[in-house]
Amino acid sequence: MTASNTPRDEFTYRPGGPPPRGAHPESLLDGHLDSTAQLMNRITSQLGSQLSLVSLNGTRRPAPPALVLVAHGSRDPRTLATVRTLVERVRELRPQLPVRLGHIELNEPLLPDTLAALPAGDAVLVPLLLGRGYHVKQDIPEAVAAAPHLRARVAAPLGPHPLLVETLYARLVEAGWRTRTSEAARRASGVVLAAAGSRDPDSAVDTRRTAHLLAERLGVPVVPAYASAASPTVQAAVRALTARGRHRIAVASYFTAPGRFATQCAEAAPWIAAAPLGDHPAMARLVLHRYDQAVAASGTVTERALTPA
Repeated sequence: MTASNTPRDEFTYRPGGPPPRGAHPESLLDGHLDSTAQLMNRITSQLGSQLSLVSLNGTRRPAPPALVLVAHGSRDPRTLATVRTLVERVRELRPQLPVRLGHIELNEPLLPDTLAALPAGDAVLVPLLLGRGYHVKQDIPEAVAAAPHLRARVAAPLGPHPLLVETLYARLVEAGWRTRTSEAARRASGVVLAAAGSRDPDSAVDTRRTAHLLAERLGVPVVPAYASAASPTVQAAVRALTARGRHRIAVASYFTAPGRFATQCAEAAPWIAAAPLGDHPAMARLVLHRYDQAVAASGTVTERALTPA
C-alpha cells in the first residue's frame, strides 16, 4: 500500500563525487539543497522530541504513557504489513511517544508478551477494533489484569467516529465512487457497509451508527452487513437495496486491514468494492485521538507532540 518514490530529476548526484556528464550545475545545487533540507528536518524533529520532555524550568517532564496498539491478528500476511505501516504512521505523528504493537491472536507479538516486555509504569491500550465486542470487553481487560506491573487503561475502540467515516469515503472514491453525481444517479445508488460481525449487540449498534454517519456523508442509503456471527449478509443487503430501486451498489469495507472476511465481502459487490480502512492517515490520527482521550480520563500528565492528532 505504500507508493513508490520516483526521482525528482534525471540525474543522481552524490555529494563529494564528480558531477554526472551533462548535468546542469543548477540541478546539482537543487539536489544538494534537498539533501540539506531533509537533514535539517530530521534534526529539528529529533530536537523537538527531546525538548518536549523538558519543562520551562529545566526539569524533566514525566514520560508519556506507552501506547499499545492492539490488533486482532490474521493469517493473511497483508494484515500484519498494513498494521505495521499504521504503527509507523502513528510514530511519525508523535515521535516522542513509545508505541508498541500486540495481537490478540494469530500474529506475533501477542498482546500478553508485549505488555510483559514493557517497563513498570503507565500504558494506554488502543484497540484497532471498530466497535464494542468480546475482544474489547473480555480479551483485552484479561491481558491487562495479567500485567500488574503496569498502570494500564484501555481506550475506546476506533468506531464509531467521524474520522472512520472520512476514511470510508476516501476508500470509496479511490474505488470509483464519484464525488459529484446527478440526482438521478444518487437515487439509483446505495452502499453496503461490510463488517466482520459479532454476537455482542453493542457491536451491531456501533456498526449501525457508522452506517448512519456514512449515509449522511454520501447522501445515499447505507445498509450494514456482516461476514459472520450476525445478519444480514452482504448478499442479503445487496438484495434489499436492489428491491428499493438501488442498482449502483458499492461495498464499503469496514475492516481495519485486508483479510479473508474483507476479501469475501468485496467479491459480493455488484458494482465497486472499496479497500479496507488500512493505513490511511486519518486512521493514525484516530488512534492518537483515542489515546489522548484515555490519558485525559485517567488524569495522567503527558505532553502532546507539535503535530496534533
